[in-house]
Amino acid sequence: MKKLKLTKKWDKVFPKSEKVNHEKITFHNRYGILLVADLYIPKNALGKLPAIAVCGPFGAVKEQSSGLYAQTLAERGFLTIAFDPSFTGESGGEPRYVASPDINTEDFCAAVDYLSCRNDVDKEKIGIIGICGWGGMAINAAAIDTRIKVTIASTMYDMTRVNAKGYFDSTDSEEARYEIKKALNAQRIQDYKNGYYELGGGVIDPLPSDAPFYVKDYYDYYKTPRGYHKRSLNSNGGWNKTSALSFINMPILAYSNEIKSAVMLIHGEKAHSCYFSKDVFKQLKGDNKELVIIPNAVHTDLYDRTDIIPFDKIENFFSTYMNKE
Repeated sequence: MKKLKLTKKWDKVFPKSEKVNHEKITFHNRYGILLVADLYIPKNALGKLPAIAVCGPFGAVKEQSSGLYAQTLAERGFLTIAFDPSFTGESGGEPRYVASPDINTEDFCAAVDYLSCRNDVDKEKIGIIGICGWGGMAINAAAIDTRIKVTIASTMYDMTRVNAKGYFDSTDSEEARYEIKKALNAQRIQDYKNGYYELGGGVIDPLPSDAPFYVKDYYDYYKTPRGYHKRSLNSNGGWNKTSALSFINMPILAYSNEIKSAVMLIHGEKAHSCYFSKDVFKQLKGDNKELVIIPNAVHTDLYDRTDIIPFDKIENFFSTYMNKE
């Protein structure tokens, strides 16, 4: 595996907690990609702890929202990791800035591999959190990985649905998909000739005055001191353009109705993306599933608004279902 150069300084967009110990760790997935994570452990912790792996949002890095979730839950007694998915941030994988519904689901399962092998983790009490596009990946991982006791998806996107059908399924037609695929396959040829993969661009900057609200919402997080990070794809150059191909062709969540473990979906009432969580929740079965709608909240409120993110509910849900057989 290629040796990675890890940042030693604290470069998160949130302040460091004095209640937890922090260090960088690495683990590999079954495709041989080395992933980098921030490990958070409650100070003075004893024995085997319940553990949580966190990832997302889609196009973010662990120094942003996922790290905030991980550190906050470590303050509440969990051993947590926030990881950069394959091909992004400090994690390995070539080419850079590519996404995959398969490999990115595997990233969660690989995190469970790592946590299960730690001597300070209770391997019967492992959960995951996916934020935004990684909310869909987390639910997809729960459908295949029976070791995951609890899954929480916050402000969830189904990236395969939005790539194949557009927002609110507004371009859901064979003809529309064909035109997208034509353009992306033409881009493949151009990339091959150039010897590099052209990026699609992150969040638009400067922000047009007539930009849709959800674009303004993303800008307010990724392009301002609130959430900007130099390694974040959305804050900078974005994903490579052809990443969308596999998402169009391989939908996730096909077996979400077979998930037996506990699942909580959290979404803002006024988020443009709220329909993703509502529709997935309809597919889930069992009395260990919960949909939490946060009044008046928009999509990125659940990235970092600690006054809005329902950490009490999250902690209680993990604690309740991690302790059930």
